[in-house]
Amino acid sequence: MPTTATGNLFTVIRHWPDLTEALGAKSAPTWPPAGRMSDFVRDLEQRDAEQLATERQRSAELRALERDPGQIGERPIPIRLTVHETMTTVQGDLVECADQVAAAVQRHVIGQLPKGYPLTARQRRELEIMRDRRDPRRWSWTKTRPDAPYAALWLLARVQGAPGPFRPLDVRQLDQVSAVARQAARMVEAALDLGEGRAYLARPCPLCGGRLAMYGGAGAVPVARCGTCGHVWGGSKLTAPA
Repeated sequence: MPTTATGNLFTVIRHWPDLTEALGAKSAPTWPPAGRMSDFVRDLEQRDAEQLATERQRSAELRALERDPGQIGERPIPIRLTVHETMTTVQGDLVECADQVAAAVQRHVIGQLPKGYPLTARQRRELEIMRDRRDPRRWSWTKTRPDAPYAALWLLARVQGAPGPFRPLDVRQLDQVSAVARQAARMVEAALDLGEGRAYLARPCPLCGGRLAMYGGAGAVPVARCGTCGHVWGGSKLTAPA
């Protein structure tokens, strides 16, 4: 996993289409409802928390009715809900971070010239003001909230010191962007099973009693290794992590 703000923001931008595709993957025949996936995402985002909770409860009841009576335990949550929640959280965090950074580093639109200046100079300044106000590099708090890739690209430009109506980030602002980008990249990689992970097992090594560490993620078959004797296990011999 990247360790810099630049690398983490690139991770979000690069894998956002993968998240969108995973959101529409067929993991249950009735989830989501028929139609374009973009319409489905937009509909979900328009629901308030109470409506979404009602939908989850209704879905749980329907799944319970469809289950085999001999089956025990709860069914796993469909992957779409997990991916959707990841996308919503990452987008919200990045946009909020950009809001705060822009409030600190984005300069105000240039002002009018006093009336004592020649008319031609004031007219020229009017054009400059219009261009400055409409500069596409400016962050907007009033327009429709942007998606995560746009927010990540905007933050990336600030981290890299790209030209525009902005002051350079100070250390505190750079740390803030780095922390948000790191968490966003972790969430994206976890949702897509891209990152490598490690967890310790509750079961001790059957050979020496040492502590077992399980390694996996990134689509790889998990393996467990004893930190004392070095023996490696894999497949069905693994137990749940502590």
